[in-house]
Amino acid sequence: MAEKKSGKARFSRAGIPKCPSGIQGLDEITGGGFPRGRPTLVAGSAGCGKTLFAMEFLVRGALEHGEPGVFMAFEESARDLAQNVASLGFDLADLAARKKLLVDFVSIERTEIQETGEYDLEGLFIRLGHAIDSIGAKRVVLDTIESLFAGLSNEAILRSELRRLFRWLKRKGVTAVITAERGESTITRHGLEEYVADCVIMLDHRVTEQVSTRRARVVKYRGSGHETNEFPFLIGDDGIFLLPVTSMGLDYEVTTARISTGIPRLDTMLGGRGYFRGSSILVTGTPGTGKTSIASTFADTACRRGERCIYIAFEEGREQIFRNMRSIGIDLGAWAAKGLLRVHAGRPTVAGLETHILTMHRLNDEFKPKVVVIDPISNLTEVGDQVDVKAMLSRLIDHFKSNGVTTFFTSLVTRGVNEETSGVGISSLMDTWLQLEDIEKNGEHNRGLFILKSRGMAHSNQIREFLLTGRGIDLLDVPVSSGELLMGSARVAMERQGMEVERQGRVEIDRKKRLFELKRREKEARVASIETGFLAEAEDFKEYLRTETNRQEAARKTRGVLGRARMADPVRAGGNAKKPAIQRGRG
Repeated sequence: MAEKKSGKARFSRAGIPKCPSGIQGLDEITGGGFPRGRPTLVAGSAGCGKTLFAMEFLVRGALEHGEPGVFMAFEESARDLAQNVASLGFDLADLAARKKLLVDFVSIERTEIQETGEYDLEGLFIRLGHAIDSIGAKRVVLDTIESLFAGLSNEAILRSELRRLFRWLKRKGVTAVITAERGESTITRHGLEEYVADCVIMLDHRVTEQVSTRRARVVKYRGSGHETNEFPFLIGDDGIFLLPVTSMGLDYEVTTARISTGIPRLDTMLGGRGYFRGSSILVTGTPGTGKTSIASTFADTACRRGERCIYIAFEEGREQIFRNMRSIGIDLGAWAAKGLLRVHAGRPTVAGLETHILTMHRLNDEFKPKVVVIDPISNLTEVGDQVDVKAMLSRLIDHFKSNGVTTFFTSLVTRGVNEETSGVGISSLMDTWLQLEDIEKNGEHNRGLFILKSRGMAHSNQIREFLLTGRGIDLLDVPVSSGELLMGSARVAMERQGMEVERQGRVEIDRKKRLFELKRREKEARVASIETGFLAEAEDFKEYLRTETNRQEAARKTRGVLGRARMADPVRAGGNAKKPAIQRGRG
């Protein structure tokens, strides 16, 4: 009432209402879906996926949003459409039986159209209106608009009818998707639909160096903001998968939690605790230096912790990797059997870069891994230049980090050509970078490992000799002699020399120990001999005292007896007899 009095309408910043498409990723780049109650034009060349795009919009709307839909086809029959989309898991017959979907095929023949200037779409409106009302449809698809106007050559009538069609759909209040073929220099063949539609989405199917990639782009969206970049999409077993990867930022969460590398001495080199969880790790090296082995060790360790791991291989097949890793004591096949490891192996040339990144995203969404291994990323340069590969991997790293996934990359570098590079120019994106080197010296090849960088932690700057054994990977100290690193047989010779010096030292120590023991025993023997002599003398002295005491006692007793016999004074103790008084001067 107050608004009426003031004469001002309520202002809202909410914008136009939107209809969720149900197509994975599309609603994110459109800010919520198609404009609700308005027509959207989906244009593209043959084979780019327009019909599937439109059909998924209807099926998802019926199944996930409770909005029945009408699909009016002008090229394919209802039976053909049902068969074509069955591979995506869309059961059109079931949806039709439940009155959630109505597929109507309209055959238009040029000869049946009388181009008298009175041609209009009244018949179509009646038929489409009846279909909408029969199931209470909220969504409508017209596929394709060129077929609808195939028999109409009068440009003026065509333009008039196009405008009338879009206005009619708008008045019906249905959210409509109209597919159209791409024109030579315009979005559509007639060059008008893109102007009357409220939203226009372009689909593209490119083939570059025999590798195809599908992309989607929102060309316009009246009354709404939207992403303007091109986004790759896949047509997979579960429908269309569109990835808005270019919109990712760097605002993901990080953690200080650490996870083992699977190699105890490498953990020690990384401050004793291994990699940061959720970080990106790169191992580079020339051919045969052990990149796959160190990657498999990390995958094996993750599975031992009970974590899921995806291993994406671009050089070797799944069984070949399993066989080769068993030679160093790693049984990846056992983890695959337990469902903790999924290996996705294939040549990079089977798809474009965008298809690869979409596949990895889909695998991540399906399997929910904690660790992802990609071996090697350098092979991706077969389907894209270094700039494209770097951009693709940059988006991939951001995606995995935002999901807390620790990602382990290997990359092949060329021997003798600036080997301390990543091979694909992404070293700056990596949190930890390990370098494996093939060191040729003294007529033999040996492997060395060192840490080029590891952000956020103290780490070793030492080179370790990298050994592949039947019990896994072992890292050994590398001795230095005369300023040169000693590896392989030179290290063994140095170790044996050191062992010999150590052995001689132990021999000398043992000899001195024995000599000391002999002297100790001699000392103890002498002490024992002195003690024995002392004891003998002590015993002799005791015997002497006893004998003398007895003799003196016997003498005292004898003097006592004699004294009594002589009527003398009794003998005092101590042998002194009492002297007579006369002797003391008394008379």
